[in-house]
Amino acid sequence: MWGFGGRLYWGRNERRRNGGGIVVVFAWMSSQEKHLKNYVQLYASLGWDSLVCHSEFLNLFFPDKAAALALDLLKELVQELKMRPCPVVFVSFSGGPKACMYKVLQMIEGLCEVQVNPDDLQLVKECFSGHIFDSSPVDFTSDLGARFAVHPSVLKMSHPPRIASWIANGISSGLDALFLTRFESHRAEYWQTLYASVRMGAPYLILCSENDDLAPYQIICNFAQRIQQLGGDLKLVKFNGSPHVGHYRHYPIDYKAAVTELLGKAAALYSRNVQQFEGEQIEAAGAQDEISESISNISKLALSPNRSFRGTLVQSDNFLLPSSIEYYEGRDFGSVQDQHKEGLIPLRHPPSINLHGVLGQILFDACVPKNVEDWDLKSSDSLSRHRHTSRRNSHFNPIRCIRRSRL
Repeated sequence: MWGFGGRLYWGRNERRRNGGGIVVVFAWMSSQEKHLKNYVQLYASLGWDSLVCHSEFLNLFFPDKAAALALDLLKELVQELKMRPCPVVFVSFSGGPKACMYKVLQMIEGLCEVQVNPDDLQLVKECFSGHIFDSSPVDFTSDLGARFAVHPSVLKMSHPPRIASWIANGISSGLDALFLTRFESHRAEYWQTLYASVRMGAPYLILCSENDDLAPYQIICNFAQRIQQLGGDLKLVKFNGSPHVGHYRHYPIDYKAAVTELLGKAAALYSRNVQQFEGEQIEAAGAQDEISESISNISKLALSPNRSFRGTLVQSDNFLLPSSIEYYEGRDFGSVQDQHKEGLIPLRHPPSINLHGVLGQILFDACVPKNVEDWDLKSSDSLSRHRHTSRRNSHFNPIRCIRRSRL
């Protein structure tokens, strides 16, 4: 109990492979396998397997030891989920959240560095479907370990030995003096992690009692109200007269009914998430097929030898696609019927140069006649002969040649 780390084991020798889910049990400190037997049988009767985690007391004061145990638990859980993905519910008893569970939540949410494949953490996050707190969460105070170690409900004794109380108080006082500066920061981190778990969207079930002196009802009630204010789906069940971690023993029927309801919610939530994920995959695949088909059709059109490509480029997201519409100038097509060809859009002629404007006078001549009706236009043959003759008898003037060709 007073060491570091902890141990893990599966609650059933033959775990179910079809249906149900996995309940990860964060047991209270000093608990043994026999103390969790009734709970494991309860979850098994509802079709759920159990992965049980027993934490040691000193994990409360050494977060790195709690993180090491959380890492081992995650690896074991990932190995099982890879073989059979299913809903996962965290069940925390007493001080179990501070000794290990809150570190698991931090790893899943990516709030601390961990040597685990990010895809494996995402798998656990997608399967996570519910929280159950039994006599929890407990406020992390300096004398929590001492009070818990000598509590009658934990030791299963009506009056614990006096020497046990002395030892527990001595160890607690020494740890309080040693970690005085870091104590409050650890406590704040613990509660912030529990509140941040509401982002995972899973329902909560809290089982408590007004007579529980280790997990005071007011602290649990404040936690429940805060989760609801943050938008969490939470149900609080308050029992009368049951001791710490003794609610199932005193109220088995009510306890089982509440747990059954929560596990049903968790299974339904997991099923909806899976269906939503599959739907998104189908939509993404359909969109990809449409894009591929469009690209294929456009490529065939561009490479077809029977269709001329005189188009522009149409921008589509991250690449350029040739347009599927052919453009033409009206005079390039011989018949009027060609202009009605489907898919063709006639373009206007580009603007021509005004011969009598400033630019026209510069390029051609300053004295270009405005009326050319009286011009003597000769045939092309005579003009050609005239050009050859004039070239032999006169000096070559490139400017005049340019002007004549333009005119």
